[in-house]
Amino acid sequence: MKSYMYAVLICLCSIARLNSQHAGVKSEKWGVAQGKEVLLYTLTNENGMVVKITDFGGTITAIHVADKEGVFEDVVLGFDNLEQYKAEHPCFGATIGRVANRIRNARFEIDGTPYQLAQNSNGHCLHGGNEFDRVVWQSKIVANKLGPSVQLHHLSKEGTMGFPGNLDSYVTYTLTDDDSIHVHYEATTDKATHVNMTQHSYFNLNGGKDKIYDHIIKIDADNYTEIDEEIIPTGKLATVKGTDWDLTSPTPIGKNIHKLNFNGYHYNYVFNKPNGELKEVIQVVEPKSGRTLSVFTTQPGVQFYSGNTIGDTFTGKNDIRYSDHMAFCLETQHFPDTPNHPNFPSTLLLPGEKYDETTIFRFGVEE
Repeated sequence: MKSYMYAVLICLCSIARLNSQHAGVKSEKWGVAQGKEVLLYTLTNENGMVVKITDFGGTITAIHVADKEGVFEDVVLGFDNLEQYKAEHPCFGATIGRVANRIRNARFEIDGTPYQLAQNSNGHCLHGGNEFDRVVWQSKIVANKLGPSVQLHHLSKEGTMGFPGNLDSYVTYTLTDDDSIHVHYEATTDKATHVNMTQHSYFNLNGGKDKIYDHIIKIDADNYTEIDEEIIPTGKLATVKGTDWDLTSPTPIGKNIHKLNFNGYHYNYVFNKPNGELKEVIQVVEPKSGRTLSVFTTQPGVQFYSGNTIGDTFTGKNDIRYSDHMAFCLETQHFPDTPNHPNFPSTLLLPGEKYDETTIFRFGVEE
């Protein structure tokens, strides 16, 4: 028995050393888009967690994390190759900007000057039009005491998708040894403009083997932004109490999903915390695998989207045919259509100011 336990200990130590030896970040050529070389980065931490990011769209293509048995699986939807990312898809894993979510009628005013934006969603502007998630970002490996880190840079020029100002944007992805992905957004402008960036990964903590109905979620938000039939805020904040989308206590996603409009959850939750304070606001547990996901953010809200319109036309990694409710998004953000609602926390960025937001996705296993 002692010799068996000793052998197990030696094996575990060897695995730990192997993971430690492979910790770090590497890049490889992944193809060409818009005449530019596209790179794929692989970040690995001391525990063997792996995150893959491409500079096309600033996209997270894979997140491999362990379950309660120590088995690693990929917990985000996406594709095996660049060509599929270049084709139309629902923003799998992408960095979103300039302004996440919907802007009504694709227009806003700044100091009385009207701006007409790209109308890419039923006459409205969704996720800033076709820019941040569709361009090749400049990218590089950067030194970071927290762990393996990749920095992405994109200069969005004046008038792109109708937005004012030259917006200089940076997004830094860092993998830490507590199995967290830190996403740090920074931007400056030479003219008054609006900025509201987010991350659009589709999570499925059971590795995509089943739909997300058994995932249990809790969001620290007593209110949400009331919306109309086009999923755009009316300008009012309303309580979640008494609604089928109240997630203030741990709730299986599948419990009420079929009762909701829009084929599932598609609400912006207003966190019970001061805007700008980095705090844990979301917890998700997948009981079968034991995997957990906690979200910390400086942002005031999150669009919780339960993959209602993924459809059945996408074949993802490992030849898995995707469908509705295969994954969920936690799009930390300022509120949708904020430029048209002065009572919402502002997304206005002026010359000389710096847009600076952080979101942390921390993975673990249920104790």
